Amino acid sequence: MTVNSSPLSAPAAACARAEALAGRLEQGAQALAAFASTLTDTQWRMPVPKDGRTVGVIVHHVASVYPLEIQLAQKLAAGQSIEGVTMDDVHAMNARHADENRGITKEAALELLARNSAAAAAAIRALSDEDLAIAAPVSLYGGVPLTCQFLLEDHAVRHSYHHLGGLTRALSA
Repeated sequence: MTVNSSPLSAPAAACARAEALAGRLEQGAQALAAFASTLTDTQWRMPVPKDGRTVGVIVHHVASVYPLEIQLAQKLAAGQSIEGVTMDDVHAMNARHADENRGITKEAALELLARNSAAAAAAIRALSDEDLAIAAPVSLYGGVPLTCQFLLEDHAVRHSYHHLGGLTRALSA
């Protein structure tokens, strides 16, 4: 069931809301990168309490999920429901990522963070106000209809800030 539907707009002349979202995503990614670039090798490999993943794996995780977060937001912007995605799926994806990227280098993670955050920001800037306002059911939230803008804010835009806060607390403890 689609709540509002309109086709995904042709590339919009950057609307103010999309520009603001993209700017916040870029600022968060830059803050995470600035923080990560100062870490020692020991800090990079430190497991984060209550999480278990290393600092470096978490930085790489943020970088690696931007494409998926944007893809899901674009699906909403096209008026399509997001189905079959649960928190169990997210946890399993995060565990696989951690297992597959245990030895990720700081340089590789920071390069991916820069590349994927730039691509995510560009994709957000291509959205119109109408795209951002389209809502459809999202299984991750129990099928509640959510707007494209909410999904962006709660995932791609917030993600780097969320993990930066946790990493900063873990390293200052």
